[in-house]
Amino acid sequence: MTGVPASAAGGSGRPAPGGKLGAVAVDQASLWNIANILTMIRLLLVPGFVALLLADGGYDPVWRAWAWAAFAVAMITDVFDGHLARTYNLVTDFGKIADPIADKAIMGAALICLSYLGDLPWWVTGVILGRELGITLLRFVVIRYGVIPASRGGKMKTLAQGTAVGMYVLALTGPLATFRFWVMAVAVVLTVVTGLDYVRQAVVLRRAGLAEAAQASAASQAAAGASSPSSAASPEASSSGAAPSAETAEK
Repeated sequence: MTGVPASAAGGSGRPAPGGKLGAVAVDQASLWNIANILTMIRLLLVPGFVALLLADGGYDPVWRAWAWAAFAVAMITDVFDGHLARTYNLVTDFGKIADPIADKAIMGAALICLSYLGDLPWWVTGVILGRELGITLLRFVVIRYGVIPASRGGKMKTLAQGTAVGMYVLALTGPLATFRFWVMAVAVVLTVVTGLDYVRQAVVLRRAGLAEAAQASAASQAAAGASSPSSAASPEASSSGAAPSAETAEK
């Protein structure tokens, strides 16, 4: 929107309430909505979470309990910010970029720290982070052909990852330590399976997009070819029609 002349604003020389300044104010207000604030809180929690998890060598149960609390808050805000953004139409470009970054930052920090402390094998961290980064890149590749919707398997994967990593952050022993091992095993399996399914859907989506583009190109060429003979025949028709007139004039 643009500003209005002074006469349209009642002759006072001030812009109307719906003018350019009002639009700028609305844009600024939309950036600082509750969904984006929760996303920024999650980003700010990452360095604090790392400091708590690695405090006192990383093996103090009290510090690790505090680290788990920070991780739990990050996971909860991840659920609420997306829900609020979709429900109350608070989706912004900042949120689209910052939300996935915050998700991967807290999860990546937890996995790397746990592997550094020797609690989690490095290959588990590599599989999970490799899958997440690979799917993110693949999403940018196929976005021109469409968007792959979130699946139930993907949601189960996220829940399993959050639960498993949260249990590893806590200093668990005995049967609970064994239980968290199996929860992490389920999370790794879901990570791989859903990643392969995402690749399959991306391939199907890309093929469909290329097929539609080829059909549109063929239809355009056919339309151009159909119009060219008629235009080429017009000069012949006009010249053949002009010849009798000339002969008649000579007679």
